[in-house]
Amino acid sequence: MSHFNPMHITFGVYLIIVLLIGLAAYYSTKSFDDYILGGRSLGPFVTAMSAGASDMSGWLLMGLPGAVFLSGMSEAWIAIGLTVGAYFNWLLVAGRLRVHTEHNNNALTLPDYFFHRFGAQGRAMKVISAAIILFFFTIYCAAGVVAGARLFESLFDITYAQAMWLGAGATIAYTFIGGFLAVSWTDTVQATLMIFALILTPIMVLVAVGGFDDVALSIGKVAAEKGKDYGEYSGLFAGTTLLGIVSTAAWGLGYFGQPHILARFMAADSVASLKPARRIGMTWMVLCLGGAIAVGYFGIAYFGAKPEDIGALGGKEERIFIGLASLLFNPWIAGVILSAILAAVMSTLSCQLLVCSSAIAEDFYKGFLRPNASQAELVWIGRLMVLAVAMIAMVLAEDPDSRVLGLTAYAWAGFGAAFGPVVILSLIWKRMTAIGALAGMISGAVVVVAWAECVKNPAIEAGGNGWTTMYEIVPGFIVCALVIVVVSLFGKPAAGVVERFEQANRDYHANKHGKVA
Repeated sequence: MSHFNPMHITFGVYLIIVLLIGLAAYYSTKSFDDYILGGRSLGPFVTAMSAGASDMSGWLLMGLPGAVFLSGMSEAWIAIGLTVGAYFNWLLVAGRLRVHTEHNNNALTLPDYFFHRFGAQGRAMKVISAAIILFFFTIYCAAGVVAGARLFESLFDITYAQAMWLGAGATIAYTFIGGFLAVSWTDTVQATLMIFALILTPIMVLVAVGGFDDVALSIGKVAAEKGKDYGEYSGLFAGTTLLGIVSTAAWGLGYFGQPHILARFMAADSVASLKPARRIGMTWMVLCLGGAIAVGYFGIAYFGAKPEDIGALGGKEERIFIGLASLLFNPWIAGVILSAILAAVMSTLSCQLLVCSSAIAEDFYKGFLRPNASQAELVWIGRLMVLAVAMIAMVLAEDPDSRVLGLTAYAWAGFGAAFGPVVILSLIWKRMTAIGALAGMISGAVVVVAWAECVKNPAIEAGGNGWTTMYEIVPGFIVCALVIVVVSLFGKPAAGVVERFEQANRDYHANKHGKVA
């Protein structure tokens, strides 16, 4: 293979850029607050881009286009659900969380916010929520390492072990060096790269096929060859049921409880800047998801018209984006386009590494071992914990087919059901108690696992398609919210807790529009 392979060079340049950003962030990191939340200094654009990039992993460029390519537009419901969920997360949670964390002892992490929000009674919540975050995110990180390794392995014809170190090394390096600022600044570059790739690629596919009329004809031809009609590929409701739509769209509920996304809201420079950030973030998300769906849908037409090119997919639907990019662009542009997949993987992995690091450094080390630790000490503990979590993730990722990695399936639903209602209600209901919050959190997590293992999976294996096959986040979220309300009504929060809530609420409503709205 040539040493001057354009794809290698573009990937190399991209990796050098993110490392330089990490180095620049190192010199801007003066305190632990800077390392964990960037000193709450992010403007609207960086907040929006970082929230988007930390959310969208390799699924955006591989999983979603692959699903649409295989089954048609009915797979778009997950994107619709995510869009609605993200919008309401920005609208209901973002500003309130920014203000309430500041009023609650300038809380830097979600567990720390829970602790101070509920007073002394919140200590158990802090420990349990930090442990949940640490457990699931370490496995999440391992899955991110696997995704990056698979990408490098398929593109560069190297061994899995080499690909794993190459894919994860740069992410670990800039997260270790620069902390939150490095992660946020690189997220901005990565989000820009992702939207560029997802707008340009479907346009090129459309041009290659010959326009919308030719797309329709080609898809009709593919459908006929498979004994289907055109509507089965192009209709949103084709082959779906109301339950199926609810179950798929329910992925959007997960947003309310994802610690790595919520941290972006906490890091904004003011509550007022979150309004323009919401507009930027939602525009970016809609364009990216629309582009990903278009890649899959137009891909059906492309390979229907040019079946001789199907070998570019290597028999795997999720390679649709990689295949089209390599076929339609010259190697230099293809390198930039495919860097977007690496960007998606790296942006999510770096955020998760940092959340794990902050859970250990802030919630365990400072919370229980060294309450009076200096800022410099905490920064270095944070850095060491990034390395420690990364090494554990690398060990787990050595076996890409490990049963442990299957736990990532629970992570989105688990965080969404266990933390989502707790976060929402803690921001809008002053009557909520620590016992109610803890009972809800545990109930939500237990229901997610129990529903998946004892109800959904057996029902699917038996060939069922009724309400028992519903995505586990739905019953988990509902149970968590109900338990919080019922248990809280049997108790009463401390007067100081209520007073602090009311002050934060007044502050939020007074400043949410600000001068930039």
